[in-house]
Amino acid sequence: MDEFKENYDLTPRVAPNLDRHLVFPILEFLQELQLYPDEQILKFKIELLNKTNMVDYAMDIHKSLYHTEDAPQDMVERRAEVVARLKSLEEAAAPLVAFLLNPSAVQELRADKQYNLQMLKERYQIGPDQIEALYQYAKFQFECGNYSGAADYLYQYRTLCSNLERSLSALWGKLASEILMQNWDIAFEELNRLKEIIDTKSFASPLNQVQNRIWLMHWGLYIFFNHDNGRTQIIELFNQDKYLNAIQTSAPHLLRYLATAFIVNKRRRPQLKEFIKVIQQEHYSYKDPIIEFLACVFVNYDFDGAQKKMKECEEVIVNDPFLGKRVEDGNFSTIPLRDEFLENARLFIFETYCKIHQRIDMGVLAEKLNLNYEEAERWIVNLIRTSKLDAKIDSESGTVIMEPTQPNVHEQLINHTKGLSGRTYKLVNQLLEHTQAQATR
Repeated sequence: MDEFKENYDLTPRVAPNLDRHLVFPILEFLQELQLYPDEQILKFKIELLNKTNMVDYAMDIHKSLYHTEDAPQDMVERRAEVVARLKSLEEAAAPLVAFLLNPSAVQELRADKQYNLQMLKERYQIGPDQIEALYQYAKFQFECGNYSGAADYLYQYRTLCSNLERSLSALWGKLASEILMQNWDIAFEELNRLKEIIDTKSFASPLNQVQNRIWLMHWGLYIFFNHDNGRTQIIELFNQDKYLNAIQTSAPHLLRYLATAFIVNKRRRPQLKEFIKVIQQEHYSYKDPIIEFLACVFVNYDFDGAQKKMKECEEVIVNDPFLGKRVEDGNFSTIPLRDEFLENARLFIFETYCKIHQRIDMGVLAEKLNLNYEEAERWIVNLIRTSKLDAKIDSESGTVIMEPTQPNVHEQLINHTKGLSGRTYKLVNQLLEHTQAQATR
């Protein structure tokens, strides 16, 4: 387990790119699996909580860690400060909060922000100070762990805010709140809204824009591996040139999650070929069992190596806070992504192995797939039945005989056309961006 923590646990790389509140679910996961001593996890939690307003939670952890009923004096004083500050902010934001809680008053708002600001000033004596107070109140609610209240107030604040920087900050807070409440559909909408702003906003430097993209991808991991369509969407985002460049230059560990999405997403096979080229480029800068599995199968054709990597991949998935989500079913606990991954990984090995062999010994194949003989035979029979494999089994000789397949001209034409349209789309985008950049100079 120590070797796993040293080589495969990505928490030290992921956590610095997350809001501290988003780190708590990771620590809960690690604590549940007992990957680290309880004492170490609890100390990490207190260290994070000291920079938030979740003082009651910090007190509870302190009592648990040091086996005492008494909280330290500095925590008691800190709690009093938080309560007083919360009351002060609540009073400052009260006029605008009261307005927002009045349905008939809210109906007076329009899509025009300038009209809204003028109307609020003239009819309700609500000005920039009260709007700023709402932001501070929402931010404080978030720091206290009231994510529902924070999400509501940050949404309302953005409808009134005319400061682009502050509006962007509020959107980050809204996204974090929705993630922490596990509202995956709404979080996905906020993620896309944030992506659009990051891609079109003029940043102080290109490095700032790259950093925002890296943050967005890290925060998105929660959504991509919980949302129904997430495994497709992570490929859509991470595989875009600008985001893939950011990964390669500053966050190569994110390749683990993109590789996993490719393996479990059968509809993205054409894009996988391009991703294999990226793996070859990053071979020396980042190593991960899931990446190395793909390299064994598609680059080196090392099927014995792929078999060994499958076992390591399983350990990685089970112990990864984003990939190892457990589903309780009565008395049983399953990890759906692990099962799906292993099934597709076997299929990758099998398909590639079959391309270079016409007659395959069942015993050898079972070994390559990490299955016993009977399991391998059932698995291949099922593939033939579901039309995923054009082959037959010779039971007497214990071999699988591949049927020769001629390349389908129409499919080749369609694939080439898809590739051409993709390259054309990228070229047009680059031209448009260059034109816009010239226009803003």
